[in-house]
Amino acid sequence: MKVAPSLLRRLASESVGVALLLATVVGSGITAERLAGGNLALTLLGNTLATGAILIVLILGLAPISGAHFNPAVSLVFALRRELTVRSFLLYVGAQLVGAIVGVILAHAMFDQPMLQRSSTVRAGLGQWLAELIATFGLVGTILCTSKSRPASVAYAVGLYVAAAYWFTSSTSFANPAVTIARSLSNTFAGIQAADAPAFVLAELTGAFAAFGFFGWLLEWRTELAPNHR
Repeated sequence: MKVAPSLLRRLASESVGVALLLATVVGSGITAERLAGGNLALTLLGNTLATGAILIVLILGLAPISGAHFNPAVSLVFALRRELTVRSFLLYVGAQLVGAIVGVILAHAMFDQPMLQRSSTVRAGLGQWLAELIATFGLVGTILCTSKSRPASVAYAVGLYVAAAYWFTSSTSFANPAVTIARSLSNTFAGIQAADAPAFVLAELTGAFAAFGFFGWLLEWRTELAPNHR
C-alpha cells in the first residue's frame, strides 16, 4: 500500500525544486550573456533551453512527491480545485518563495557575484502585463489539460510551453509570482526591478484565475457527455 508523502517532504520538494529552477534561470542567463558576445537573441536562446530542460527534469523527478507546482499561481489553482487545503497552499507558497530566493543566491555565488542584488531592469507597460497574464493563463491551461488527457506527458508539455512562451511573449514569460519576486533580487539578464514586480504578480494571478475558470469549464465536457453514453 502506497503511503502519501508527509507535508514536510512535500514542502521540501517544492522548495528544492524552485531553488534549482531559479539557479538555472539566473545561472544560465549569466552564462549565456557572457558567451553570446552581446547578441541578445543568443542570450535568450541559451536561457530558454536551460529553463525548459530543467523544468522537464524537475517535474519528472518531484511530481510524485509534491505535485511539482513550483509556482504559487499553480498552487492557487489546485487550492481552488480543492486538491490542496488552505493551510497546505499557504505553506506551499512560503516554501516556493524561500526556495526561489535561495536559488537566486546560489546562482550568484556560483558566478562570484554579490549574493543579494537589486535589479535595475525595467519590465513595465500594458504589453508586458498582458503578456504575463497570457503566459500564466497558458501555463495553467497546459497543466490542467495535459493532466487530464496525458498525465505522463505533463513534464514535457510544461517544459515545451515555457520554452515557447519565452519567445512569444514580450515579457519573456515569468508566469510565476515566486520567480518574479526572486528575480527582482538579481541584477543580471534575468532580473526585473522591484518596482515592476507587483504588477507582474497581479497579472500572473489574474491569468491563473482566468485559466481556472475557463479550463474548469472547458474540461467538463466529458462529464456532461458521460450520462448519454451509459
